[in-house]
Amino acid sequence: MLLLSIPTESEWQEKLGNERYRVMRLKETQRAFSGTYVSCKREGTYCCAACDVPLFRSEDKYDIGCGWPTFTKPVESKAIYYLEDYSFVFKRYEVLCRSCGCHLGHVFRDGPPPKHLRYTINSISLSLKK
Repeated sequence: MLLLSIPTESEWQEKLGNERYRVMRLKETQRAFSGTYVSCKREGTYCCAACDVPLFRSEDKYDIGCGWPTFTKPVESKAIYYLEDYSFVFKRYEVLCRSCGCHLGHVFRDGPPPKHLRYTINSISLSLKK
């Protein structure tokens, strides 16, 4: 039988550091326009900063001036999952890494055609791989 090791919150905090831990595990939001990847134009694959699983591609990134990296779609639908989020004034959908369960950001229904989805992700939740 295969037993998976699930990190404790103290192990997550040690691995991620304080700021990344607050965003990815406590579900806080990184300050707008403060992230490394907001205006990044480099090509590659954006991976989860906690577990390195591929999440988004640079060719699916676009800039709407909201202050966070924004994508039209994930690398594949099974890379992420969604939870209803009522922590703000209106209902929104939280985006989480399916592999490790860490908070990435939110998805909204005001994106470009054809699916009209806008994945707004905290820079600190990502790492860009070439």
